[in-house]
Amino acid sequence: MQAESTTLETIVPPVAPARAATEVRESHPAGLAVLFATEMWERFSYYSMLAMFTLYLQDPVQGFGWGRDRATRAYALYLACVYLSPLVGGFLADRKLGYRRAVVLGGLFFLAGHLLLAVHSATVMIVALACLVVGNGFFKPNVSAMVGRLYPEGSALKDRAYNIFYMGINIGGFIAPLVAEVVRSRFGYHVAFAVAGGGMALSVGTLMIFRRHVASTENGGVASARTPTQGRVPAPIELVPERRRILALLAVFAIVIVFWMAYNQNGATWTYFANDNTDWTASAVVPILLKVLTLGMLDASNASGVVSNAINPFFIIVLTFPLLAFWSLLARRGREPGTPAKMAIGMLLVALAFVVMGRAGLAGGNAGRVSPWWLIGAYALLSTGELMLSPMGLALVAKVAPERARGFLMGAWFLSISLGGYLVGVIGSYWSVWSHSTFFFVVAALAAALGLFLFTLIKPLGRAMPGV
Repeated sequence: MQAESTTLETIVPPVAPARAATEVRESHPAGLAVLFATEMWERFSYYSMLAMFTLYLQDPVQGFGWGRDRATRAYALYLACVYLSPLVGGFLADRKLGYRRAVVLGGLFFLAGHLLLAVHSATVMIVALACLVVGNGFFKPNVSAMVGRLYPEGSALKDRAYNIFYMGINIGGFIAPLVAEVVRSRFGYHVAFAVAGGGMALSVGTLMIFRRHVASTENGGVASARTPTQGRVPAPIELVPERRRILALLAVFAIVIVFWMAYNQNGATWTYFANDNTDWTASAVVPILLKVLTLGMLDASNASGVVSNAINPFFIIVLTFPLLAFWSLLARRGREPGTPAKMAIGMLLVALAFVVMGRAGLAGGNAGRVSPWWLIGAYALLSTGELMLSPMGLALVAKVAPERARGFLMGAWFLSISLGGYLVGVIGSYWSVWSHSTFFFVVAALAAALGLFLFTLIKPLGRAMPGV
């Protein structure tokens, strides 16, 4: 989940001396804190719902008693739609609404959707999901684009800003499943969905109250932040024709579809494995951690697979700054890999995470329960791979996409997530056909193949995105 100290992708363009002196004094604007909090609470609401969704659909009392395959297909269809909608939302923000108005509108749809999920009705649930899809379309690409517009073109702080922003995503994602599980276990799914709506209210409220700090992100905002500084030497990427830059972005988007197919198993097959094949009491440490993190309100013996959705954002928070320090060390030695290489390495780490899950399946005889450390170890690898892919995509669009189409191309990035989400259901239908270990090993092979293919594209992508 869905990091920066130096940069995820270090840009070292030639700059005039005066420009370099200016960048030394550059600092993050207050608007970054506003967008950080806005996104954190939005992701809290989003991941609260997503962590519970498949198990809720299968619950015969509070939910609808659906079979596992049907629930997985519904989850995959929802993911596909929710990440397809930013393509339209980004376009409308670019041409009509402006970024802040689009984000507020999306937040209101989000709020309505989460509150409607508190009603136990299949018809109302469909309306609620439609609201969430529309809300995400307006909210997600445009709040991401707003971050980039806080900074002048060529700013060395833009990469760092996206990693700080990504930290907000994962703080919300970490808290969400824990709160959702506590509320669900005590009051039921519907109250937990209403709590998710409360998180969305905080998100919209934050943006409205502190909107003056993000005024410069609107289309046609502060000129100094949007136009090249007089006398500035253009960054290498600015000299590349727009068409070539867009094609390079689309090539990356196409490849990471497989990453999203693998990553989004965390709300489906990984949650099933956590629910049915993980013994949370088999470790002396994990039950204590659950009690500490939930202030004693959750016992490991009663924990469902919902809590496993907190592991990924926890590792994102823990690993972000050490990873960035490592990149900084390599950069000082002139050995930091470029963005495409980092993304290829990330794909291979994702493949390794599924190998660990395959081994976990074998350890339990593909039916029994195993130690939670298998799942925790796999999530550590998955999260490290995610850090090399997901925030990279946001920063890539902010730096490579032409200014006039940035919102639209931010939506195209989310289109790759949409297609990956659809594939979750395609391959997820084999969860009940194959053994657990076979399922995980097949996904591992797919991720490894695409990671190796991306390595072959490093040089041509480097020519299309110089300095990135």
